[in-house]
Amino acid sequence: MVAARYIGGIGIGFISVAFIIHNAEVAPNDARGKWCAVEQSGLGLGIAVQVIMDSMWNPALPIGNNQVHGIIGIAFAIVAIAVLMLSVESPIFYLRRNDCDKASDCQWQLMDKKATPSDQREALEENKSYVSEGIHETIGHDLVVAIVPFIKMLLCRCLVAFSFSMPLTQTIIASSEAWKGTLYSWPIIVWRILRWIGTLISILVMDKLGRKLLAMLGLVCMAGLMLGMAGIYSNYANTQSPYYMGQVCRLSMAFQMFAGLFVACTPAYMGEAFPMRVKPFYVALIVCIEQLIHIIVIVTFKKSADSFYKYYLGVGIILLISMLILLVTLPETTKMTLREAGHRFRRLHDITFQSPLARIRQRGKPFN
Repeated sequence: MVAARYIGGIGIGFISVAFIIHNAEVAPNDARGKWCAVEQSGLGLGIAVQVIMDSMWNPALPIGNNQVHGIIGIAFAIVAIAVLMLSVESPIFYLRRNDCDKASDCQWQLMDKKATPSDQREALEENKSYVSEGIHETIGHDLVVAIVPFIKMLLCRCLVAFSFSMPLTQTIIASSEAWKGTLYSWPIIVWRILRWIGTLISILVMDKLGRKLLAMLGLVCMAGLMLGMAGIYSNYANTQSPYYMGQVCRLSMAFQMFAGLFVACTPAYMGEAFPMRVKPFYVALIVCIEQLIHIIVIVTFKKSADSFYKYYLGVGIILLISMLILLVTLPETTKMTLREAGHRFRRLHDITFQSPLARIRQRGKPFN
Protein backbone atom coordinates (compact mmCIF):
# COMPACT_ATOMS: atom_id res chain seq x y z
CA MET A 1 0.00 0.00 0.00
CA VAL A 2 2.79 2.41 0.91
CA ALA A 3 4.70 1.60 -2.29
CA ALA A 4 1.53 2.17 -4.32
CA ARG A 5 1.01 5.57 -2.69
CA TYR A 6 4.61 6.55 -3.40
CA ILE A 7 4.39 5.51 -7.04
CA GLY A 8 1.07 7.33 -7.43
CA GLY A 9 2.55 10.46 -5.90
CA ILE A 10 5.51 10.35 -8.27
CA GLY A 11 3.12 10.03 -11.19
CA ILE A 12 1.07 13.02 -10.08
CA GLY A 13 4.28 15.01 -9.73
CA PHE A 14 5.28 14.17 -13.30
CA ILE A 15 1.86 15.14 -14.61
CA SER A 16 1.43 18.40 -12.71
CA VAL A 17 4.37 20.33 -14.16
CA ALA A 18 3.85 19.12 -17.74
CA PHE A 19 0.11 19.76 -17.53
CA ILE A 20 0.50 23.36 -16.31
CA ILE A 21 3.11 24.27 -18.93
CA HIS A 22 1.41 22.52 -21.86
CA ASN A 23 -2.04 23.97 -21.15
CA ALA A 24 -0.64 27.49 -20.88
CA GLU A 25 1.07 27.11 -24.27
CA VAL A 26 -1.76 25.57 -26.30
CA ALA A 27 -4.80 27.39 -24.87
CA PRO A 28 -6.08 30.46 -26.75
CA ASN A 29 -5.36 33.78 -25.08
CA ASP A 30 -9.01 34.46 -24.30
CA ALA A 31 -9.59 31.01 -22.72
CA ARG A 32 -6.27 30.17 -21.05
CA GLY A 33 -7.65 30.53 -17.55
CA LYS A 34 -10.45 28.08 -18.26
CA TRP A 35 -8.24 25.36 -19.69
CA CYS A 36 -5.49 25.74 -17.10
CA ALA A 37 -8.06 25.52 -14.30
CA VAL A 38 -8.79 21.95 -15.42
CA GLU A 39 -5.75 20.89 -13.35
CA GLN A 40 -7.37 21.79 -10.02
CA SER A 41 -10.83 20.80 -11.22
CA GLY A 42 -9.55 17.32 -12.08
CA LEU A 43 -7.91 16.97 -8.67
CA GLY A 44 -11.11 18.14 -7.01
CA LEU A 45 -13.20 15.62 -8.94
CA GLY A 46 -10.80 12.77 -8.10
CA ILE A 47 -10.87 13.55 -4.38
CA ALA A 48 -14.67 13.93 -4.48
CA VAL A 49 -15.06 10.48 -6.07
CA GLN A 50 -12.78 8.95 -3.44
CA VAL A 51 -14.56 10.62 -0.50
CA ILE A 52 -18.02 9.70 -1.80
CA MET A 53 -17.02 6.09 -2.32
CA ASP A 54 -15.32 5.77 1.08
CA SER A 55 -18.27 7.42 2.84
CA MET A 56 -20.82 5.08 1.32
CA TRP A 57 -18.77 1.87 1.12
CA ASN A 58 -20.17 -1.24 2.74
CA PRO A 59 -17.35 -3.20 4.48
CA ALA A 60 -19.37 -6.39 4.06
CA LEU A 61 -18.88 -6.39 0.29
CA PRO A 62 -16.45 -9.03 -1.04
CA ILE A 63 -14.24 -6.38 -2.68
CA GLY A 64 -12.40 -3.74 -0.67
CA ASN A 65 -12.63 -0.02 -1.34
CA ASN A 66 -8.88 0.17 -1.99
CA GLN A 67 -9.26 -2.38 -4.77
CA VAL A 68 -12.05 -0.29 -6.29
CA HIS A 69 -9.78 2.76 -5.98
CA GLY A 70 -7.23 0.91 -8.08
CA ILE A 71 -9.81 -0.11 -10.70
CA ILE A 72 -11.11 3.45 -11.00
CA GLY A 73 -7.54 4.73 -11.20
CA ILE A 74 -6.76 2.33 -14.05
CA ALA A 75 -9.94 3.36 -15.89
CA PHE A 76 -9.12 7.06 -15.57
CA ALA A 77 -5.52 6.38 -16.63
CA ILE A 78 -6.67 4.59 -19.79
CA VAL A 79 -8.97 7.49 -20.66
CA ALA A 80 -6.16 9.96 -19.98
CA ILE A 81 -3.72 8.06 -22.21
CA ALA A 82 -6.32 7.97 -25.00
CA VAL A 83 -6.84 11.73 -24.66
CA LEU A 84 -3.08 12.34 -24.73
CA MET A 85 -2.73 10.27 -27.90
CA LEU A 86 -5.32 12.51 -29.56
CA SER A 87 -3.99 15.78 -28.15
CA VAL A 88 -2.04 18.35 -30.15
CA GLU A 89 1.54 19.18 -29.22
CA SER A 90 2.41 22.76 -28.38
CA PRO A 91 3.68 24.79 -31.38
CA ILE A 92 6.24 26.29 -29.00
CA PHE A 93 7.72 22.81 -28.50
CA TYR A 94 8.50 22.55 -32.24
CA LEU A 95 9.53 26.18 -32.64
CA ARG A 96 12.21 25.69 -30.01
CA ARG A 97 13.54 22.86 -32.22
CA ASN A 98 13.37 24.96 -35.42
CA ASP A 99 10.65 22.77 -36.93
CA CYS A 100 8.38 25.47 -38.33
CA ASP A 101 6.32 23.09 -40.50
CA LYS A 102 5.16 20.97 -37.56
CA ALA A 103 4.66 24.09 -35.46
CA SER A 104 2.44 25.58 -38.17
CA ASP A 105 0.45 22.36 -38.46
CA CYS A 106 -0.08 22.17 -34.67
CA GLN A 107 -1.05 25.83 -34.55
CA TRP A 108 -3.70 25.27 -37.20
CA GLN A 109 -5.14 22.29 -35.33
CA LEU A 110 -5.39 24.37 -32.16
CA MET A 111 -7.28 27.20 -33.84
CA ASP A 112 -11.03 27.64 -33.63
CA LYS A 113 -13.09 26.20 -36.48
CA LYS A 114 -14.02 29.74 -37.56
CA ALA A 115 -10.39 30.86 -37.63
CA THR A 116 -8.95 32.17 -40.90
CA PRO A 117 -5.44 31.59 -42.27
CA SER A 118 -4.52 35.12 -41.17
CA ASP A 119 -5.58 34.26 -37.60
CA GLN A 120 -3.36 31.21 -37.72
CA ARG A 121 -0.40 33.18 -39.02
CA GLU A 122 -0.90 35.86 -36.37
CA ALA A 123 -0.97 33.26 -33.57
CA LEU A 124 2.10 31.49 -34.98
CA GLU A 125 4.02 34.76 -35.27
CA GLU A 126 3.23 35.58 -31.66
CA ASN A 127 4.56 32.18 -30.59
CA LYS A 128 7.68 32.78 -32.69
CA SER A 129 8.20 36.11 -30.93
CA TYR A 130 7.77 34.38 -27.57
CA VAL A 131 10.34 31.70 -28.46
CA SER A 132 12.75 34.18 -30.02
CA GLU A 133 12.65 36.39 -26.94
CA GLY A 134 13.27 33.40 -24.68
CA ILE A 135 16.14 31.98 -26.73
CA HIS A 136 18.07 35.21 -27.22
CA GLU A 137 18.27 35.99 -23.51
CA THR A 138 20.87 34.24 -21.36
CA ILE A 139 19.91 31.74 -18.67
CA GLY A 140 21.35 34.11 -16.07
CA HIS A 141 19.07 36.91 -17.29
CA ASP A 142 16.01 34.62 -17.18
CA LEU A 143 16.85 33.44 -13.67
CA VAL A 144 17.15 37.02 -12.45
CA VAL A 145 13.98 38.40 -14.06
CA ALA A 146 12.05 35.37 -12.79
CA ILE A 147 12.80 36.15 -9.13
CA VAL A 148 9.87 38.56 -8.70
CA PRO A 149 7.37 36.21 -10.43
CA PHE A 150 8.77 33.32 -8.37
CA ILE A 151 8.12 35.12 -5.07
CA LYS A 152 4.59 36.03 -6.18
CA MET A 153 3.74 32.52 -7.32
CA LEU A 154 5.43 30.85 -4.36
CA LEU A 155 3.12 32.79 -2.04
CA CYS A 156 0.08 32.26 -4.25
CA ARG A 157 0.49 28.55 -5.00
CA CYS A 158 1.61 27.52 -1.52
CA LEU A 159 -1.69 28.83 -0.13
CA VAL A 160 -3.30 25.94 -2.03
CA ALA A 161 -1.77 23.62 0.58
CA PHE A 162 -3.92 25.28 3.26
CA SER A 163 -7.12 24.79 1.24
CA PHE A 164 -7.05 21.01 1.75
CA SER A 165 -5.12 19.76 4.77
CA MET A 166 -5.27 17.12 7.48
CA PRO A 167 -6.76 19.52 10.10
CA LEU A 168 -9.56 20.43 7.68
CA THR A 169 -10.27 16.77 6.99
CA GLN A 170 -10.32 15.89 10.69
CA THR A 171 -12.55 18.88 11.39
CA ILE A 172 -15.23 17.92 8.87
CA ILE A 173 -15.23 14.31 10.11
CA ALA A 174 -15.42 15.26 13.81
CA SER A 175 -17.95 18.07 13.36
CA SER A 176 -20.14 15.95 11.10
CA GLU A 177 -20.11 13.13 13.67
CA ALA A 178 -20.93 15.52 16.54
CA TRP A 179 -23.65 17.26 14.53
CA LYS A 180 -25.32 14.29 12.83
CA GLY A 181 -24.32 11.52 15.25
CA THR A 182 -22.68 9.29 12.63
CA LEU A 183 -19.10 9.05 11.43
CA TYR A 184 -19.94 9.28 7.73
CA SER A 185 -22.93 11.37 6.65
CA TRP A 186 -23.95 13.74 3.89
CA PRO A 187 -21.91 16.80 5.09
CA ILE A 188 -18.65 15.02 4.23
CA ILE A 189 -19.87 14.28 0.71
CA VAL A 190 -21.17 17.82 0.21
CA TRP A 191 -17.87 19.14 1.59
CA ARG A 192 -15.90 17.58 -1.24
CA ILE A 193 -18.47 18.23 -3.97
CA LEU A 194 -18.51 21.94 -3.09
CA ARG A 195 -14.75 22.13 -3.69
CA TRP A 196 -15.24 20.70 -7.17
CA ILE A 197 -18.21 23.00 -7.84
CA GLY A 198 -16.06 25.97 -6.84
CA THR A 199 -13.49 25.04 -9.50
CA LEU A 200 -16.26 24.61 -12.09
CA ILE A 201 -17.57 28.10 -11.33
CA SER A 202 -14.05 29.45 -11.81
CA ILE A 203 -13.77 27.67 -15.14
CA LEU A 204 -17.01 29.28 -16.35
CA VAL A 205 -16.29 32.87 -15.29
CA MET A 206 -12.50 33.23 -14.99
CA ASP A 207 -11.90 34.56 -18.49
CA LYS A 208 -14.86 36.95 -18.17
CA LEU A 209 -14.45 38.39 -14.67
CA GLY A 210 -10.68 38.01 -14.49
CA ARG A 211 -8.59 35.57 -12.49
CA LYS A 212 -7.32 38.17 -10.02
CA LEU A 213 -10.85 39.11 -8.89
CA LEU A 214 -11.76 35.46 -8.35
CA ALA A 215 -8.51 34.74 -6.51
CA MET A 216 -8.95 37.71 -4.15
CA LEU A 217 -12.61 36.86 -3.53
CA GLY A 218 -11.72 33.27 -2.74
CA LEU A 219 -8.84 34.24 -0.44
CA VAL A 220 -10.72 36.83 1.62
CA CYS A 221 -13.65 34.44 2.13
CA MET A 222 -11.29 31.59 3.03
CA ALA A 223 -9.56 33.81 5.60
CA GLY A 224 -12.85 34.94 7.13
CA LEU A 225 -14.27 31.42 7.37
CA MET A 226 -11.06 30.01 8.85
CA LEU A 227 -10.94 32.76 11.48
CA GLY A 228 -14.57 31.98 12.23
CA MET A 229 -13.69 28.34 12.91
CA ALA A 230 -10.80 29.53 15.10
CA GLY A 231 -13.28 31.59 17.11
CA ILE A 232 -15.41 28.51 17.79
CA TYR A 233 -12.43 26.35 18.71
CA SER A 234 -11.12 29.06 21.07
CA ASN A 235 -13.64 27.80 23.67
CA TYR A 236 -13.17 24.11 24.51
CA ALA A 237 -16.82 23.77 25.60
CA ASN A 238 -17.90 24.51 22.01
CA THR A 239 -16.23 21.30 20.81
CA GLN A 240 -18.67 19.31 22.96
CA SER A 241 -21.74 21.12 21.63
CA PRO A 242 -23.62 19.68 18.62
CA TYR A 243 -24.82 23.22 17.79
CA TYR A 244 -21.35 24.75 17.57
CA MET A 245 -19.95 21.69 15.79
CA GLY A 246 -22.77 22.07 13.30
CA GLN A 247 -21.61 25.62 12.71
CA VAL A 248 -18.04 24.40 12.20
CA CYS A 249 -19.33 21.84 9.70
CA ARG A 250 -21.19 24.52 7.73
CA LEU A 251 -18.16 26.82 7.79
CA SER A 252 -15.98 23.95 6.54
CA MET A 253 -18.31 23.31 3.61
CA ALA A 254 -18.46 27.00 2.67
CA PHE A 255 -14.67 27.18 2.97
CA GLN A 256 -14.25 24.47 0.33
CA MET A 257 -16.51 26.32 -2.11
CA PHE A 258 -14.40 29.49 -1.95
CA ALA A 259 -11.20 27.44 -1.88
CA GLY A 260 -12.27 26.00 -5.25
CA LEU A 261 -12.59 29.54 -6.63
CA PHE A 262 -9.08 30.42 -5.51
CA VAL A 263 -7.13 27.27 -6.35
CA ALA A 264 -8.46 27.15 -9.92
CA CYS A 265 -6.77 30.49 -10.64
CA THR A 266 -3.28 29.32 -9.71
CA PRO A 267 -2.47 27.02 -12.70
CA ALA A 268 -3.04 29.84 -15.19
CA TYR A 269 -0.75 32.17 -13.26
CA MET A 270 1.86 29.42 -12.95
CA GLY A 271 1.90 28.88 -16.71
CA GLU A 272 2.24 32.59 -17.47
CA ALA A 273 4.62 33.92 -14.83
CA PHE A 274 8.08 32.70 -15.89
CA PRO A 275 10.40 33.04 -18.89
CA MET A 276 10.19 30.13 -21.29
CA ARG A 277 13.47 28.30 -20.59
CA VAL A 278 13.36 28.44 -16.79
CA LYS A 279 9.62 27.87 -16.46
CA PRO A 280 9.80 24.07 -15.88
CA PHE A 281 12.32 24.45 -13.07
CA TYR A 282 10.47 27.22 -11.24
CA VAL A 283 7.09 25.51 -11.62
CA ALA A 284 8.50 22.20 -10.35
CA LEU A 285 10.20 23.92 -7.40
CA ILE A 286 6.98 25.66 -6.37
CA VAL A 287 4.95 22.44 -6.65
CA CYS A 288 7.56 20.66 -4.48
CA ILE A 289 7.40 23.38 -1.83
CA GLU A 290 3.60 23.19 -1.88
CA GLN A 291 3.76 19.46 -1.15
CA LEU A 292 6.41 20.07 1.52
CA ILE A 293 3.94 22.30 3.37
CA HIS A 294 1.44 19.42 3.33
CA ILE A 295 4.09 17.15 4.87
CA ILE A 296 5.03 19.67 7.55
CA VAL A 297 1.38 20.09 8.59
CA ILE A 298 0.82 16.31 8.71
CA VAL A 299 3.95 15.69 10.78
CA THR A 300 3.60 18.57 13.24
CA PHE A 301 -0.16 18.83 13.80
CA LYS A 302 -1.51 17.36 17.05
CA LYS A 303 -5.18 16.46 17.27
CA SER A 304 -6.58 18.61 20.11
CA ALA A 305 -9.00 21.52 20.43
CA ASP A 306 -6.13 23.88 21.23
CA SER A 307 -4.20 22.72 18.15
CA PHE A 308 -7.21 23.30 15.93
CA TYR A 309 -7.61 26.80 17.38
CA LYS A 310 -3.95 27.68 16.85
CA TYR A 311 -3.91 26.20 13.33
CA TYR A 312 -7.05 28.00 12.14
CA LEU A 313 -6.03 31.28 13.76
CA GLY A 314 -2.52 31.14 12.29
CA VAL A 315 -3.62 30.04 8.82
CA GLY A 316 -6.50 32.53 8.80
CA ILE A 317 -4.06 35.36 9.49
CA ILE A 318 -1.66 34.02 6.84
CA LEU A 319 -4.48 33.92 4.27
CA LEU A 320 -5.58 37.46 5.11
CA ILE A 321 -2.06 38.93 4.96
CA SER A 322 -1.30 37.00 1.77
CA MET A 323 -4.49 38.31 0.20
CA LEU A 324 -3.41 41.89 0.89
CA ILE A 325 0.07 41.24 -0.53
CA LEU A 326 -1.27 39.50 -3.65
CA LEU A 327 -3.86 42.23 -4.10
CA VAL A 328 -1.01 44.69 -4.62
CA THR A 329 1.41 42.43 -6.51
CA LEU A 330 -0.57 39.99 -8.68
CA PRO A 331 -1.28 41.21 -12.24
CA GLU A 332 -4.50 40.67 -14.15
CA THR A 333 -3.43 38.72 -17.24
CA THR A 334 -6.79 37.84 -18.76
CA LYS A 335 -6.71 37.84 -22.59
CA MET A 336 -2.96 38.51 -22.68
CA THR A 337 -0.46 36.47 -24.67
CA LEU A 338 2.15 34.48 -22.78
CA ARG A 339 4.79 37.06 -23.71
CA GLU A 340 2.70 39.99 -22.48
CA ALA A 341 1.70 38.20 -19.28
CA GLY A 342 5.32 37.29 -18.53
CA HIS A 343 6.40 40.93 -18.80
CA ARG A 344 3.49 42.00 -16.61
CA PHE A 345 4.54 39.58 -13.87
CA ARG A 346 7.98 41.19 -13.60
CA ARG A 347 6.51 44.34 -12.04
CA LEU A 348 6.89 44.64 -8.29
CA HIS A 349 3.31 45.85 -7.85
CA ASP A 350 0.14 45.78 -9.94
CA ILE A 351 -3.18 46.73 -8.36
CA THR A 352 -5.44 46.64 -11.45
CA PHE A 353 -8.18 44.03 -11.80
CA GLN A 354 -8.40 44.17 -15.57
CA SER A 355 -5.48 44.22 -17.96
CA PRO A 356 -5.03 47.37 -20.07
CA LEU A 357 -4.86 45.11 -23.12
CA ALA A 358 -8.28 43.63 -22.34
CA ARG A 359 -9.81 47.09 -21.87
CA ILE A 360 -8.39 48.30 -25.19
CA ARG A 361 -9.62 45.23 -27.04
CA GLN A 362 -13.09 45.50 -25.50
CA ARG A 363 -13.32 49.12 -26.75
CA GLY A 364 -12.30 48.01 -30.22
CA LYS A 365 -9.21 50.24 -30.36
CA PRO A 366 -6.01 49.12 -32.07
CA PHE A 367 -3.21 47.96 -29.81
CA ASN A 368 0.42 48.71 -30.65
